[in-house]
Amino acid sequence: MGSTRPATPDTVRPAGPARRGPVVAALMLAMALAALDSTIVSTAVPQIVGDLGGFSVFSWLFSGYLLAVTVTLPVYGKLSDTFGRKPVLVAGAVLFLLGSLLCALAWNMGALIAFRIVQGLGGGALQGTVQTLAADLYPLKERPKIQARLSTVWALSAVAGPGLGGVLAAYADWRWIFLVNLPVGAVALWLIVRHLHEPGREAAGPRAPVDWAGALAVFGCGGALLTALVQGGVAWPWWSAPSLTLFGTGLVLLVAVVVIERRAADPIMPGWVWRRRTIAAVNLALGALGLLMVAPTVFLPTYAQSVLGLAPVAAGFVLSVWTLSWPVSAALSQHVYRRIGFRDTALLGIGTATLILLAFPFLPYPGHAWQPAALMLLLGAALGLFQLPLIVGVQSTVGWSERGTATASVLFCRQTGQTAGAAVFGAVANGVLAARLGGAGDLDAVTRALDSGTAGEPFRRAIADAVHAVYLGAASAAALAFLVLLVLAPRRFPVLTKD
Repeated sequence: MGSTRPATPDTVRPAGPARRGPVVAALMLAMALAALDSTIVSTAVPQIVGDLGGFSVFSWLFSGYLLAVTVTLPVYGKLSDTFGRKPVLVAGAVLFLLGSLLCALAWNMGALIAFRIVQGLGGGALQGTVQTLAADLYPLKERPKIQARLSTVWALSAVAGPGLGGVLAAYADWRWIFLVNLPVGAVALWLIVRHLHEPGREAAGPRAPVDWAGALAVFGCGGALLTALVQGGVAWPWWSAPSLTLFGTGLVLLVAVVVIERRAADPIMPGWVWRRRTIAAVNLALGALGLLMVAPTVFLPTYAQSVLGLAPVAAGFVLSVWTLSWPVSAALSQHVYRRIGFRDTALLGIGTATLILLAFPFLPYPGHAWQPAALMLLLGAALGLFQLPLIVGVQSTVGWSERGTATASVLFCRQTGQTAGAAVFGAVANGVLAARLGGAGDLDAVTRALDSGTAGEPFRRAIADAVHAVYLGAASAAALAFLVLLVLAPRRFPVLTKD
């Protein structure tokens, strides 16, 4: 599995397994809430816009939430290492529930977007701290089980989100999309407060002041750059003043982050996250994973409906089959990495994923639904074999006092990869469509024309070509992840002997 090095003494030890059951239940509920709220709003947009207006800016209901989650991950990771997991998780849950309540009370689209950002600020704490606590509660041999459970909860919740949102919007009211969070979140919060007990910190001299300047700089830098990626080419052209301003601001703040963090006594984003080969390689590899995941999650449903002619429910099923194989493969990955190591297991998974993604453009046109579904089933199995060993491996190379930061860094890179992938592959798809149709429109316009029956076979073929190009790009991202692990990651992760 990996060479070992002596464990450095930690000032705090995680809670023992005596009350692990209720805490794990709380973690699964928190993970379900974080996953649901990333997708549940999508099918309720018509009802929300019909009630509140603001059609031109409704995309911020999604991007505002995801941006807030992403940019706060490193901050919460460091705070959980400094103050403990429990206060960060409790504060995040309270903020998430407050944001949910405010969303249900929103009086216009601007207020709803602002409150979704508040929700995301809490969601960042839920997502990162849940993953960290899972590693705290379980020793290395048992860690794949809890991570597989969390992966299953995340996958099922994310897939169920659009359906649940549509049902609530159609048969109740769109505000119930946010109100249902309150009882579920309250149960999770009560379980955490009641059953999670972290031993007090041992006296180890005065604690360094919290690096609030670094936290603010990280938040501003990430917000500017990710907003530029999310809105560029959508709300405004890539080379327009807003894009250039945001990218310029982000780069200036990036320099500020480096300067501030190098001077800070206890930085929010410590340099060791990138100086240690294992963590740096996993960060880059999972960033590439986020990039490639955009191809199926964003473009496959459009392909299934526009090219295969499937109804929305059937198109959703073609995508959702990978949620069946991913957690199963992740749970079984422990039997592989115990034999050949974390890195080689991940290489096996991402190498297989590369071949599967390359196979997609060779599917017959128009083809049958079972063909992309079969590829998605295989892709889920390959990515389960890739992602989980890397997360477990990184968490096992650090002690308690560094685990929150390390976990947050890999999640942050994966989320950032997804944001960049949406921008890059959106541009690729629209470029292919423009070339095939002589500039007849972008992907959204062509899809709407097909849905309305005003477009014919050339448009379907153009969409197929565009999605094929996106999958080739995703295969390139997978190959990049393979190369990064092969060249940068040590063959044996430096696992701590006492973990």
